Amino acid sequence: MSILNQMLKKYTINSSDDYFNAIREIFQEIALAGLYRGNFYSKAAFYGGTALRIFHGLDRFSEDMDFSLLEINDDFSLDPFLPYLKKEFSALGIIVDLSIKEKKQHSNIDSAFLKADSTVYQIGIEFENSEIIDIGRQVKIKLEVDKKPPLKFQTEDKLLLQPFSFYAKCFDLSSLFAGKMHALLFRNWKNRVKGRDWFDFEWYVRSNVPLNFNHFKERAFQSGHLVDYDSFTKKDLIEILHAKIDELDINLAKEDIIRFIEDDKKIEIWSKDYFHQIAGMI
Repeated sequence: MSILNQMLKKYTINSSDDYFNAIREIFQEIALAGLYRGNFYSKAAFYGGTALRIFHGLDRFSEDMDFSLLEINDDFSLDPFLPYLKKEFSALGIIVDLSIKEKKQHSNIDSAFLKADSTVYQIGIEFENSEIIDIGRQVKIKLEVDKKPPLKFQTEDKLLLQPFSFYAKCFDLSSLFAGKMHALLFRNWKNRVKGRDWFDFEWYVRSNVPLNFNHFKERAFQSGHLVDYDSFTKKDLIEILHAKIDELDINLAKEDIIRFIEDDKKIEIWSKDYFHQIAGMI
């Protein structure tokens, strides 16, 4: 049995959406393997929803791959690591187009895209291996590296067994939770509601994960949402969270998360009162 078939076996696939999500996640794991080949984890750590999904079993799919440098380095570039990504995909019969995202404005984030072949974009992944079905739409995986990261996070080496056994450096759960809380409270989505943030928040509290409060403060201070660093307390954080829940549109939150989960019954209980009670359990 091929490695790709082995990787597909862990998924329950009942629809084209299930297959699409499975293939995207397999590509994410192959990308992690390629980065390992290039010794990327000596410089950076994996964090965010995809890290939580792959290494801790979060029961929703995730799109992007977020990384943080271990120390500030404005000169960092993903360029030297792209050949390792291409080679890892190529070894499995997959041709992938990788390109650096052009920035419209200065950012601390260095990004690259893995784009699947589609009639619209005419670039991306071509399958030499017939085991992969043509999914008929674009698979896009965005890689982002924070070159000027907020510090005071903790890391751990997490084992992945496919496409081969290797360790990836990741934020520990407490630091992951801090990053999620910062995103949930302060990320500007204009008129969008990121239901995925609330789904993850629920997961962290249910899993009794402690919050790395110092890393949260580092993130809030860097983003300009925290002015008086020393006097800010956990009570202040909880008060901001309750205020955020008061203005939350539950229906929009559900609409955002629904395509990333297999069982929509998991969010039937969602309400403002439900999240207020969860907030008290942090």
